[in-house]
Amino acid sequence: MRILILGANGFVGRRILQQLAQGGKHTLTASSLRPDICPGPGYEFVEADMCQADALASLFEGCCPEVVINAAALSVVDYCEQHPDEALRMNTTAVEWLAQRCAESGCRLLHLSTDFVFDGHKGAPYTEDDLPCPVNHYGKTKWLAEQAIVRHTANHAILRVEVVYGRPLAGQHGNIALLVKQRLEQGQAMRVAADQWRTPTFVGDICQAVEALLSPAHCGTFHIAGGEQMSIAELARRTACFFSLDTELLEPMTTASMQEATPRPQATPLSVEKARQTFGYAPHTLEEGLRELAET
Repeated sequence: MRILILGANGFVGRRILQQLAQGGKHTLTASSLRPDICPGPGYEFVEADMCQADALASLFEGCCPEVVINAAALSVVDYCEQHPDEALRMNTTAVEWLAQRCAESGCRLLHLSTDFVFDGHKGAPYTEDDLPCPVNHYGKTKWLAEQAIVRHTANHAILRVEVVYGRPLAGQHGNIALLVKQRLEQGQAMRVAADQWRTPTFVGDICQAVEALLSPAHCGTFHIAGGEQMSIAELARRTACFFSLDTELLEPMTTASMQEATPRPQATPLSVEKARQTFGYAPHTLEEGLRELAET
């Protein structure tokens, strides 16, 4: 299968690339805005800016993909709030161009989205049938992108993920579990939200879901997250306990007291029942996923 992976330098994009490169089953083209951060066998890397329509067209002409996996996004929430036009261009406009190109080329689109499309007021895990209502600009750009995909192509799968953790490569941003481990190992105190509830997602589970969704048999939106609801503070505490670190260094706080510049939804746990029933999705527990960080 000919597969194009956008955002291949990112945390999730790179893991998807590594997973699909195993066994040589696919012809892979990886692309990102900057040069390859971890060159390896099994794929071709093309440096390109998907926000440029001509660059996107060249990518399609060069690799003639049967499936496109979009893991590219501007996802730093505060940055998106402060740079709304840039976030809209990357997270929405470029994705609409991508969906149009996929429809014209007859190829399948797999797109990574976020729990931040929801406002966090439901009081129960969100299902794929719940109507999004984002509370910040990042969430709005991702929701607009989802709508654009649905408008332009039926042959798609949207994967909503949240609080993704695992072992990053050198040059990649860390994640909450790794940050907790590193801070506490250095004896630094860390403030953590006690009233923001999520279902943390092991990056390896996303890769498995992507493999299952390469087939056009399963279209639509799927929640790909962990199977356990917990607060950010609980995530931090369990991470500290797993690595036998000092939990007293953790400072649970309310969202209001943290005075964050950008609003976050309070509780956005995602129900993964649709994915379980559709293709047998079986997420790791938090501790199972943290074993990978023990090798960091």
